[in-house]
Amino acid sequence: MKSRLLAALIIALLLAPATASATWFAETETGLAVTGYNDVAIPGDDGTRFSLSEDLEADPAWYVRLRLGKTIAQRHTILLLAAPLTIYSEGSFDEDVTYDDTTFKRGETVRARYRFDSYRLTYRYDFLLDPVELGAGLTGKIRDAAISLDGAEYAEFTNTGFVPLVNFRLYWNFASVAGLLLEGDALAGPQGRAEDVLAAVTVDAAPQVRLRAGYRILEGGADNDTVYTFALVHYAAFGLAVRF
Repeated sequence: MKSRLLAALIIALLLAPATASATWFAETETGLAVTGYNDVAIPGDDGTRFSLSEDLEADPAWYVRLRLGKTIAQRHTILLLAAPLTIYSEGSFDEDVTYDDTTFKRGETVRARYRFDSYRLTYRYDFLLDPVELGAGLTGKIRDAAISLDGAEYAEFTNTGFVPLVNFRLYWNFASVAGLLLEGDALAGPQGRAEDVLAAVTVDAAPQVRLRAGYRILEGGADNDTVYTFALVHYAAFGLAVRF
């Protein structure tokens, strides 16, 4: 049912009439991602709990995001987002670690890969338009994640699933060519949470081109018998948006 709903919304985005009141836009964002914390235990109930950023040393990672959107009648916006992320860590554990039924011995060199790819479809309605734009809506996220440890042994745990989120956007056009942007997707529940929020300054470089620079935070995870994983990632974010 969820996959059918996503497919229907994608078709609606692509087939919505190209009238004068409809605007397409494309965005790209890149920058540096730095791990704050990244705590893991697989299985969640009896696996060894360890940190990919404290027990091991996490490398900063360059990232790229791509987003395609369409705004209809000024207030209705549909968005498609691809946001892949891979971060590598390396080092050794101070104690034996059991991960996904595989034991990694104390002191042996271990290289870890943390992959958290996100694909989202969003519908947002703008309640306010000028000079402050304020909107909210719903996001359906497909999470495609994997954590692997590679040492004397190798183990990888993958997790793919659907996550509903609340979308929000606040934009203040405080000058003729500049503004402040706060937008994101977030939701919290009994067994987990997810937040992906951007705060940025924007500058209109041309009538249809907007640049931005700011800070993005990605945080969240899950705690259940199968998996325990909570991560915080800080982003130095630079973006470009083009309307056509």
